[in-house]
Amino acid sequence: MASRDTSFLGGRIPPEIESMSKSLKDVDHETFRRILKAVVSALEGKDSRDVMKAIAESSTVPQERLSHIIAGMYRVLSEAIRIPTASLKQEAFKDDLRELRIPEDFITDFSSVVFGNRRAALEAATSQNDPHLPTIEQFKWRVDVAISTSSLSRALQPSVLMQMKLSDGSLSRFEVPVSKFQELRYNVALILKEMNNLEKRSILQIQD
Repeated sequence: MASRDTSFLGGRIPPEIESMSKSLKDVDHETFRRILKAVVSALEGKDSRDVMKAIAESSTVPQERLSHIIAGMYRVLSEAIRIPTASLKQEAFKDDLRELRIPEDFITDFSSVVFGNRRAALEAATSQNDPHLPTIEQFKWRVDVAISTSSLSRALQPSVLMQMKLSDGSLSRFEVPVSKFQELRYNVALILKEMNNLEKRSILQIQD
């Protein structure tokens, strides 16, 4: 989330970005662009090892500083790409980088990547590489009543039978007593209410 109260990086600047901002001193624009191009290629899922090696061999920037720059660039772009452009405004993004004392020419290049025509490819690659759990593709349910059971306490008690098909092809079946289903429904409604209350707090609102 980016506003004048909150950086797109959150309330605390990641250490690799702080190191990057310090390591960029005295780095020429051509070298910066070569590194940025290699980092963008890596984010898109391409093999950039040979390019990175060539940069390291030809650059006058010490190896340690170069490592800090690459790690920081990767983190800046990763964080920015995950935020929808409707929420992350270009000028706010630039202002956040200015607060880190990053040179203006470098900020322009960062902005060109985040808001330029390669954004769609970066978003797709980032989404694919992010860890995620299987999603629900199909959900079936029915109410059943046990006629014969070894437990008298459950005889003629209704229950909810559910079956979920997940995106990885697996099937999950489970049975929930109506009382527990009502408890689940209540807790879900309570969580949604709490989320709605959080969104109303000004500190978490996304401002244009």
